[in-house]
Amino acid sequence: MEHVTFTPTGVCAIQIDFDVENGKLYNVKFAGGCNGNLKAIGKLVEGKDAKEVADILRGNTCGMKGTSCADQLAKAIDEKVG
Repeated sequence: MEHVTFTPTGVCAIQIDFDVENGKLYNVKFAGGCNGNLKAIGKLVEGKDAKEVADILRGNTCGMKGTSCADQLAKAIDEKVG
């Protein structure tokens, strides 16, 4: 299992951590940000295909920001998982 730590930009969360095994996501955790919503994202993506998750979350925005914590998770997956 590979552990990934990613520093997001343009959002309230200051760090995203997750594990990847056989292309699946596990233990997705956000530091900072909207606690309840980000815990929910972690639960929803647990055991899911990383690339499919990235495809679903990519481009999601938050308020007037051009990104979101979910979009940053997609970016982390794109950069770290491929």
